[in-house]
Amino acid sequence: MVDVTGHLGMALLFATPAWIVWDRRGALGFTAFALLTAMLPDADLFLQHVLPVTHHGVTHTLVFVIVISVLAGAIAARWLTDWLNANGRIRSTTITNETVFVFATAGLTVGGVSHLFADLLSAPDIAAPLSPFWPFYSEPVIIDVIYYDSPFWNFGLITAGVLLHLALARYESYPLDTRYRIGDREGDEGLSRGVATDERS
Repeated sequence: MVDVTGHLGMALLFATPAWIVWDRRGALGFTAFALLTAMLPDADLFLQHVLPVTHHGVTHTLVFVIVISVLAGAIAARWLTDWLNANGRIRSTTITNETVFVFATAGLTVGGVSHLFADLLSAPDIAAPLSPFWPFYSEPVIIDVIYYDSPFWNFGLITAGVLLHLALARYESYPLDTRYRIGDREGDEGLSRGVATDERS
């Protein structure tokens, strides 16, 4: 496990593919969702005071991360879709519940998975090893190549993540044309205006 700084840095690195799927606003929103769950698996540090759970136990599994992400994605789709369509900064009024669900669920999953990966790189050093594929595969998975308190890794990860996002933000993005796009494309708007002009003439 790395510390909080390292976990946030790893989440930033895991979220960078968003820049080729969505435009700047979409990529930043996706990254925000990833950062929200970057520390989610460590909820066991608080839960162990009231529930029979251990650190690096059930909350450090893919099943836990995916279930929580799907539930939170469903809530986001229910409560954020109308707000996004009414927000002028989004530049779209056609965002569907399905798009918000996929966007939020994927972002949250990426954040949680980045946490598991970072912990795999260092556990067991000061904490127990992880069994991330439980209940399908219960044996611990150990990579253990870095140490928890390493300033090089913790500050290196956050620095690399921030710099990579800043570099990607400097250039025009060319997001993929998928059904989950967020925001209207200028080309589509221009096409619509052109069609309307032709119809009038």
